[in-house]
Amino acid sequence: MSDSLNSTGTLRIDGDGRLMELAQWSDQQAAAIAHEEGLELTKEHLMLAKALRTFYLRKGPLSAREILYHLEDLVADQGGKRYLYQLFPAGPVRQACHIAGLPIPSGSSNPS
Repeated sequence: MSDSLNSTGTLRIDGDGRLMELAQWSDQQAAAIAHEEGLELTKEHLMLAKALRTFYLRKGPLSAREILYHLEDLVADQGGKRYLYQLFPAGPVRQACHIAGLPIPSGSSNPS
């Protein structure tokens, strides 16, 4: 049995509902997390989650500011921060990290 699964064969998550193993993440897991967040996972959400995971795996733990700047750069042509808040209404850093199965950095809050 994989280390990422608990004794019942389900995904291991922490008390905040985040994946405990980064390798657990999949498109299906992202869709399930998005559903829990009250979002329907779109190709834009998935693209940003994958880009954020790549950034995290390359750079390591990130600050909320680094994540927000990276996400803003990715969607600059669509409206930047305003577009991010349309996609992730409970906060782009918190929701994008959660959907991407990444640790949510301290200092991330739900501004809504």
